[in-house]
Amino acid sequence: MSGSYDDSVGVEVSSDSFWEVGNYKRTVKRIDDGHRLCNDLMNCIHERARIEKVYAQQLTEWAKRWKQLVEKGPQYGTVERAWCAFMSEAEKVSELHLEVKGSLMNEDFEKIKNWQKEAFHKQMMGGFKETKEAEDGFRKAQKPWAKKLKEVEAAKKAYHAACKEEKLAISRETNSKADPALNPEQLKKLQDKVERSKQDVLKTKEKYEKSLKELDNATPQYMENMEQVFEQCQQFEEKRLRFFREVLLEVQKHLDLSNVASYKNIYRELEQNIKTADAVEDLRWFRANQGPGMSMNWPQFEEWSADLNRTLSRREKKKASDGVTLTGINQTGDQASQPNKHSSLSVQSNTVQSVQSSYNPFEDEEDTGSTVSEKEDNKIKNVSSYEKNQSYPTDWSDEESNNPFSSTDANGDTNPFDEDASPAMEVRVRALYDYEGQEQDELSFKAGDELTKMENEDEQGWCKGRLDNGQVGLYPANYVEPIQ
Repeated sequence: MSGSYDDSVGVEVSSDSFWEVGNYKRTVKRIDDGHRLCNDLMNCIHERARIEKVYAQQLTEWAKRWKQLVEKGPQYGTVERAWCAFMSEAEKVSELHLEVKGSLMNEDFEKIKNWQKEAFHKQMMGGFKETKEAEDGFRKAQKPWAKKLKEVEAAKKAYHAACKEEKLAISRETNSKADPALNPEQLKKLQDKVERSKQDVLKTKEKYEKSLKELDNATPQYMENMEQVFEQCQQFEEKRLRFFREVLLEVQKHLDLSNVASYKNIYRELEQNIKTADAVEDLRWFRANQGPGMSMNWPQFEEWSADLNRTLSRREKKKASDGVTLTGINQTGDQASQPNKHSSLSVQSNTVQSVQSSYNPFEDEEDTGSTVSEKEDNKIKNVSSYEKNQSYPTDWSDEESNNPFSSTDANGDTNPFDEDASPAMEVRVRALYDYEGQEQDELSFKAGDELTKMENEDEQGWCKGRLDNGQVGLYPANYVEPIQ
């Protein structure tokens, strides 16, 4: 904006009124403020859009993490499905918030940006064309009136000075009459001074009244011209205010998900999934698959066979034990309706019979316990204390010395399967690729890092190793190679 024009210099502003000289500048400044407010509103919407995006990402990450934890945790059956429904809800709500973010930026933000560009036109010398036009309009309307106001101020000042001089002359004359040393000529001069000051007061008063009358006559036209320019500024501001109201209503519609049909369907579906949870059904399923309803290969009389004395290799034992985990049968009816998450417990009856005829099933108990220990070392940890598919050793004893499945047989000879319990030889390996541990018990390393392999690859393709800083954990076997 340009500064005050010269005619206003020296004019005393007696109030904060719009009609005072130069006080129209607040109205002109409002135009510049309108442009700045457009920027502020765009920044406000941009920040809200960023919040929507971050919230959507956090919902997705939360849903992914907890879905994995619940699926691997001990919860089962219909309650598990109800629990997982919350993660599905989060994923769907995340998509809606990403749509909100897109609407805020692609529609609302761009709309304000385009309106601002059309409403405000920048000048080569700085500032806006609209501001310059308002400034010039007010300046032109106020200039004649401000000039007359300046004359009134000057006339008033002269009149007041004459009155002051008159009072001073009268005071001197009064004091001189009481002074006997003053000669008549000096007294005459003082009397003439009083007479001239009275005439000056009359003249300045007449001039002051005349200029004030001229100012009063010019005031209606001044007010009319100022009103006209002010009304133009009001119309420009009205457009901005109405536009802001329109944009804010559109932003409200984009943020209000309660009116979105898909949003209502998400929570209607979530409620239905939760209500389908049935404790009786889950207890029935657990009884059939993990409790007394499970099948059992009860001990039966077996004839002695020479094959029982044959020592099996570890590989042969594993092949045989694949069908010896005697804990599951195929269920029908209500039992079959539940998803069999512990399918590793089921076996085929013909496989069991073939194993029984070839060797004593109780000789493999020590190996079974060893296999469980290896699986526990390689399992993926989660928020629960154990996993759904975790296997449990079947051997137990009140006294360790009476355990028939200990490492020493009844004849005092060493257990032929003790070779499986011996630790694997440690080998130095080098990482072929970068790997970032996904769980707490997994290692993280970069391609080219060296570490120590402590155990050989298990059935799931994982190895147990140790980093040079002493951290022990699991890593994918195919991510490393032995150091030659």
